[in-house]
Amino acid sequence: MPSNAEWHALDFKHIWHPCSQMHDHASLPLLPIKSAKGVYLYDFEGKGYIDGISSWWVNLFGHNHPYINAKLKEQVEQLEHVLLAGLTHPQAINLAARLCALSGFDKCFFADNGSAGVEVALKMSYHSRLLEGKQKPKFLSLENGYHGETLGALSVGGVGLYKDTYKGIFCDQLQTPVPKDEADIPRALHALEQILDRESNNLSAFILEPLIQCAGCMHFYSADFVRQATQMCQERGVLVIFDEIAVGFGRTGSLFAYQQCGVKPDFLCLSKGITGGYLPLAVVLTSDQIYNKFYAPYEQDKSFLHSHSYTGNALACACANATLDLFEQGVVEQNKALSNFIYTCMQEQLVGLKGVKNLRKCGMVFAFELEGYQGSQRLSLAVFEKGLELGLLLRPLSNTIYFMPAYTINQQEVLESVGAMAGVVRALT
Repeated sequence: MPSNAEWHALDFKHIWHPCSQMHDHASLPLLPIKSAKGVYLYDFEGKGYIDGISSWWVNLFGHNHPYINAKLKEQVEQLEHVLLAGLTHPQAINLAARLCALSGFDKCFFADNGSAGVEVALKMSYHSRLLEGKQKPKFLSLENGYHGETLGALSVGGVGLYKDTYKGIFCDQLQTPVPKDEADIPRALHALEQILDRESNNLSAFILEPLIQCAGCMHFYSADFVRQATQMCQERGVLVIFDEIAVGFGRTGSLFAYQQCGVKPDFLCLSKGITGGYLPLAVVLTSDQIYNKFYAPYEQDKSFLHSHSYTGNALACACANATLDLFEQGVVEQNKALSNFIYTCMQEQLVGLKGVKNLRKCGMVFAFELEGYQGSQRLSLAVFEKGLELGLLLRPLSNTIYFMPAYTINQQEVLESVGAMAGVVRALT
């Protein structure tokens, strides 16, 4: 069987990896993964690594979960995929019904990744206003937000690292400040009010990630701001899109983050953890009020003609239904004790170490900044490399180190993970 080095050489010859500068991997070999179980990834030399980032925030219940595996195997023997235009299948029907019941929305539109889900919501919001005879070509978003990397999603993002290169081909959008902390809420709301007073007749929708701007260096912000900002927009006829692609399905301490905010958006975008980390899938949930604007004889030209080949894929929907089954076992409530345990461990082992600043948590998301690093590598790459040496997969956002493990992590694995984080900090500062 090929070794780690042999797999790296073949990969490096042929694959262009996402969100990566491939030049880094000329000297830092890519890590080939042979298998995975629970919170562990295993390479071709038998070394295990705790997946501290849930493989880009998708893996909720551990790798190779026996129940999700079984449901996927059942489905693959019945139906692997069929187009969702003019046809349907039980897995998609049941998933849509369950998501609507859990969320309080009426209709479910399928897509196949988070960025595509955002594109759907942007297009739906604009199109629904067009059907009312209103031309509202602009979108509003929060500074420091991130909504994906297709052009529409990038347009409404606020992280320059991803979007600045492509500014010349974006749709028309405005940005309003996100509060830095509780004391900053009045300033942020005042700025939003000024934009709405000036532009509400031109704005189709306001999009935000409730509670946590994940790719924005894990910036946590107030549910009270989310509530007031949403109400201000909806009162002025601006539709509201909540992007819960990263923060949905229990990550913030409730099944959906908006449930902590006292408001309901017009569109809810979900992806990532929806299938437990098994297969690509996204949904946009919305109301009958929006749906009915498009419901008409075909000749009236009101159809929402947006599609993806793998929309509502039966295998992905089977994994999603299995994931919802697991949530029915009281996972969100159980996570409260787990979250407190992880945070206590991080406080005990990280607070007081040189360079550690602003340790924080929201549900099952934990983060801190690391300051004072003066090595020759950039910090994020150095943390990644040192973490792997110590058996922990970390992928920092600039100098923000975050920990988003699967909900199945046990106390011993938490202690190993936090110990490895402390080892990374000591080695680099």
